[in-house]
Parts: sequence; C-alpha cells; structure tokens
Amino acid sequence: MDKPWKTQARPLADVLRKTIKDAFAKQGFAATELVTRWPEIVGTDIATHCEPEKIQWPRPYGSEDQQPGTLVLRVEGPTAIEIQHLSRIILERVNRFFGWQAVTDLRLRQAPLGRREKPAPPVVDHAMAERIASSLTEISDEKLRQALARLGAAVEKP
Repeated sequence: MDKPWKTQARPLADVLRKTIKDAFAKQGFAATELVTRWPEIVGTDIATHCEPEKIQWPRPYGSEDQQPGTLVLRVEGPTAIEIQHLSRIILERVNRFFGWQAVTDLRLRQAPLGRREKPAPPVVDHAMAERIASSLTEISDEKLRQALARLGAAVEKP
C-alpha cells in the first residue's frame, strides 16, 4: 500500500512568485525590481511624487532588435510639471539601473499614488510648549492654549 504524500509548508513568497512575475510581465516590467526598488533607483525625492505604472514596448518588425520602450509613471497632480522637468534625470537613472538604453520616453498619468507611507507625527518639545503656554495668559480656554503652545513649539524648531 502506498503511503500518502507528505506535504510540506512552503513559504508564501515561493507560491506567489510566478503569479506576481506574470502580473508584472503583463504591465511590461521584465523585472519586478523596477517597482520594488523605485526609491533606490530614482531617489527618494522623486519617488515620493511618482511611481512606475508600466513600460510600453514597441513591437519589433521582422528580425529587428527590441527597441527602447516608454515608461509610464503615475504622478500626483500638483507635481506633474516638476516630474516632467526631471524626466531626463529619471530616464538616465532607470537606464543606468537596467544597464542598457531600455526606455527613451516618459509618459505621465495623473492619478493618486498607490502606496504611501504615513508621515511620522512631529516631535513636540514639551519644555518649549510649556514656556509658550505660560506666555498665552489672555487665552482662557485651556485646550486651545495647549494646542497653540504645541503648534508654536513645532514651528519654533530650528
């Protein structure tokens, strides 16, 4: 009598690797690293305002070599002009990452960014807040006085 197969637990990353790779390939990404390492590739200043959406590759004709593609970036509305001005730098950094002239054009799509990290709450200097609160004697509401003192301490920081 045959013994039943013993199944071993596999890491979720191993199970999903092929599915994720296929999903990225449909968006034109040959490697997932362009998306996962975006802040490292273009820098955190640029990465906070845009993210790669897909790469559009032109179809080769006959035995022609693969032509460079167009990188489509999702950009927050107000910063689209700034990203447009930085397009040469972005293309240079992306091509440096790939190691060849992979993309020659950049297209911007204005839309909210998908992944956002919440900013850290400001650190309040309590000693300074107390000094400011003690100078606000004309404000009778205690909660308002404390809120204004915290605001003043946050603004007063060097």
